[in-house]
Amino acid sequence: MAKFGTIAMNRPTSPLTSAVNRTGSGPDRLLADCPSDTQPSTGDRFFGWRVVAAAFTVAVFGWGFGFYGPPVYLEVVRQARGWPIALISGAVTLHFLVGLAIIPNLPRLYRRLGLPIVTFAGAIVMAMGVLGWAVATAPWQLYVAALLSGAGWSTLGAVAVNAIVSPWFAAKRPQALGIAFNGGSVGGVIFSPFWVALINRIGFASAAVVVSIVMLATVGALAALVLVRTPEGLGQAPDGATAADSPASAILNPEAPIAVVHLHLFHDRAFLTLCIGMTLALFAQTGIVAHLVSVLAPTLGRQGAGLTAGAVGVTAVLGRLAVGSRADAKSNWRAIASYSLLAQALGCGVLMLAHGSPALLILGAVLFGLGVGNAISVPPVIANLEFPREDAARAVALIVAISQGAYALAPAIFGLLRQVWSDEIIFLTAVAIQLAGIAAYLLGRGADALRRGRESLD
Repeated sequence: MAKFGTIAMNRPTSPLTSAVNRTGSGPDRLLADCPSDTQPSTGDRFFGWRVVAAAFTVAVFGWGFGFYGPPVYLEVVRQARGWPIALISGAVTLHFLVGLAIIPNLPRLYRRLGLPIVTFAGAIVMAMGVLGWAVATAPWQLYVAALLSGAGWSTLGAVAVNAIVSPWFAAKRPQALGIAFNGGSVGGVIFSPFWVALINRIGFASAAVVVSIVMLATVGALAALVLVRTPEGLGQAPDGATAADSPASAILNPEAPIAVVHLHLFHDRAFLTLCIGMTLALFAQTGIVAHLVSVLAPTLGRQGAGLTAGAVGVTAVLGRLAVGSRADAKSNWRAIASYSLLAQALGCGVLMLAHGSPALLILGAVLFGLGVGNAISVPPVIANLEFPREDAARAVALIVAISQGAYALAPAIFGLLRQVWSDEIIFLTAVAIQLAGIAAYLLGRGADALRRGRESLD
């Protein structure tokens, strides 16, 4: 599942995903159709859209290795070693928990070492971690590998994508981030079936080596050729804004705003319901994604389960595009978040009642996938619409930090439920959590208007 990191975002003039619908999900169209109003006054081609393409590619590998990879690793290790599902699920949880220690320190690492070095070093650590998953012969070795893969995921995930893109955009930052983050869903489409197919063909260890070499070559080239560039170094302003308005300082210095926002947002109904809704949605989503391949494999086979997980990534992209094509800043985004969760709840219900039917298992996974992308991208749009510009980025940072701390525990908890009861119980649990998330989103309707009314009276 996915997750946003510390995001510094202005109030959008259009929904986060509208640019994704306009340009498609890949970076090639992006470079060809760079909007004319983002060209700098110097007359040179604006480099920011090339940076978005690079961030898109980093997201493909980040999510492909770090989010959609662990469900495959879990099933392969379980079949190869015969270890209890709860034990392996604990390693998946550790993989996600590592980010709680690393992500808050990434801005400091970016300032000290530079974004290109941190990103490429993270790719190296990720490769070492995945190879560790492949060769672990004892549980303690698996947990060491999870520490490494989790550290790598932290440096190639949402915060990295945000840090790569944000200095190049101001007013157009939501659209640029929407395009870049769609790389995460594409990573699921590519890697979920590809990991399974390659592992079946040449073995886990050899597959880890081959795919890691491709990742390191790609991320290394991007770091050396694209990520080293800055708007100031090229004499370009973020999407036409003046240099003084560059948001680079906002992404690289988030600590102070978070300390200030702690004093008042936790008493705001709009913030609390948004935070609870996102946390519940991502907890259920991460728990299901982490175990999906393992649950589907007995009926569909490991290859069929991998292809079905890839279909979840496809429908995640389609769900985002559907929202981007129909919604705008005046839309009811809390209702959109609720409909996405309802689709996931319906999917989990179908999976729970499938009883080994391949058709129902695939249908349930497709319905579940429709909400996967929106669970991540819609809450930041809500924050930008419901809070003043100076508070929106801080609200996003807090809801991401809180939700990540919660959903990191989901793989282990869902694994324990499977071991104690059955596979079906995790889908029932997810439905209950998703319905609670819908209630939280809807309970926050109108809270921002009431706040603004009180502020106007004051």
